[in-house]
Amino acid sequence: QVQLRESGGGPVPAGGSLRLSCAASGYTKRDSCVGWFRQPPGNGRERLVLSVGVDVPAYADSGMGRFTFSRDDAKNILYLQMNTLKPEDTAMYYCVARPDTYCGTWSPSDYNYWGQGTQVTVSS
Repeated sequence: QVQLRESGGGPVPAGGSLRLSCAASGYTKRDSCVGWFRQPPGNGRERLVLSVGVDVPAYADSGMGRFTFSRDDAKNILYLQMNTLKPEDTAMYYCVARPDTYCGTWSPSDYNYWGQGTQVTVSS
């Protein structure tokens, strides 16, 4: 069974940085699409970054140049380094997985597995 558990969120001033972590288990690392979504207050879930195997991660415009996805397969941890945070980055952040090598869908409903989320609050 796939399990995902995020950590590392919290309050941060604008311009600051956070690194989110996702402890992952139960899926084949190289054959699954994994990544991060977020859900701002009052809005739907939106894709931030998705990656499969050793392919270059695909970033959404909202995080381009500020957010960096990485993974430590030995420890089964996914990371999201977030720099130069803005108040509009305030959201619940979710780690996701899909047991398929196709990462081209941005629809949250196409991702089978979600963590419980970690809240990021950026103050101005």
